[in-house]
Amino acid sequence: MCACSLHQMVKLGILAAFAFVPFMAVAAPPHLGIFESHQDVGTVLHAGSAEYDSARKTYTVSGSGENMWFGIDDFHFAWKKVSGDVALTADIAFIGSGGNPHRKAVLMIRQSLDGNSASVDLAVHGSGLTSLQYRSATGADAHEVQSNVSAPITVRIEKRGDFIYAFVAGKDGKLQPAGAATRLALTGEFYVGIGVCAHDKDAVEKAVFSNVDLKQLPPASGKRVLVSALETITIASTDRHVEYVAAAHFEAPNWSRDGSFLIFNQEGTIRRLALGGEPALISTAPQIHCNNDHGISPDGRFLAISDQSGEDGKSRIYIVPLSGGAPKQVTGNAPSYWHGWSPDGKTLAFTGERGGNFDIYSIPAAGGNEARLTTAAGLDDGPEYSPDGAYIYFNSERTGQMQIWRMKADGSGQEQVTFDDLAIYLTPPTTTGCGLFRELDTSFPFLVSFVVKEINFT
Repeated sequence: MCACSLHQMVKLGILAAFAFVPFMAVAAPPHLGIFESHQDVGTVLHAGSAEYDSARKTYTVSGSGENMWFGIDDFHFAWKKVSGDVALTADIAFIGSGGNPHRKAVLMIRQSLDGNSASVDLAVHGSGLTSLQYRSATGADAHEVQSNVSAPITVRIEKRGDFIYAFVAGKDGKLQPAGAATRLALTGEFYVGIGVCAHDKDAVEKAVFSNVDLKQLPPASGKRVLVSALETITIASTDRHVEYVAAAHFEAPNWSRDGSFLIFNQEGTIRRLALGGEPALISTAPQIHCNNDHGISPDGRFLAISDQSGEDGKSRIYIVPLSGGAPKQVTGNAPSYWHGWSPDGKTLAFTGERGGNFDIYSIPAAGGNEARLTTAAGLDDGPEYSPDGAYIYFNSERTGQMQIWRMKADGSGQEQVTFDDLAIYLTPPTTTGCGLFRELDTSFPFLVSFVVKEINFT
């Protein structure tokens, strides 16, 4: 797939089919290394090949093919039939410069040898783009999770149960989790191997795979390993791009007003991440126990943080310059958790626990007296102003199930917005007056996923 801008929507069309060349498995030569056989998959105009150099222990694969995307893969594949949990690791290098920047050399796991098979591959493109591509069902359109590491020498794809994980080597040459993962249920035996696609039906490209290692994985030990990934998502395609990944707990990314960077909290601090860059610390000392309730002012100059560095360990709200500096305390009562900033910059909306009940409050950004806006029993949380400042939207479980409600900015006129069987959690509205809400789905044990829908903030 061609790389897409994170801030643009790109429409892609499927090319008309051309002459079909039937394929058949090529009998395995005496020395094809760890693989059983190789063949062209999908529609190709030029036959591919796979050769094993036993002296160097390398595989040279040549392949043609239009693409490995949409509902079909066209490429050359050297494979072995396996079952259970497996991991495939290799160093990948293209032969020759030029060619289509999106020619691909891949580590592949697929259900069958049909071109439209359900599959997952870790693809290194000629341009250096490296992504976990997946087709969740036979004939379905492919999607991808792009790595933030370009042209890694060593890559690894790992299947554990129904989950597939990608690993890439960083600057130190050591394999690390790429932050890219997906779910794919394979039945019975399946195919694992290496392949090449020219991304040009009239061309043939070659790549060398060295240090190839295919191993059966032992049963999981049950010990959890923490890896967090910050991803951006292209809404039109739902394809994802890993911006930052680390063996640490971090959370709550918020966009800058111009969309050029994100802020998030990690280990009690606030970090700034420029797209394509590395995180930088925003100084908030002595408030160094920040939680995940933070955000940028409407004019983009200040940052609201919720911090629990006080002696009682309870969260209070502070405002600090976005570039870092001495925090100014806004709320005296605790615990208080920031959530919204009025469009005129004058008022904050937050969740506070007072007397054992969580409600929505407002307070002047400059400090002053807090005003209680909700009084219903149970949890009211996540207040966000509408773009015109007329309403505050929030989550409430007052009906027995978490749903989205709204009220006027002074707390009057409270009314339910969503009526759903699942728990609904609000995300911040956009400047156009549209927002997203999330239906909680815990089917992925390695991440929390959401069904995302849109509502109008009017």
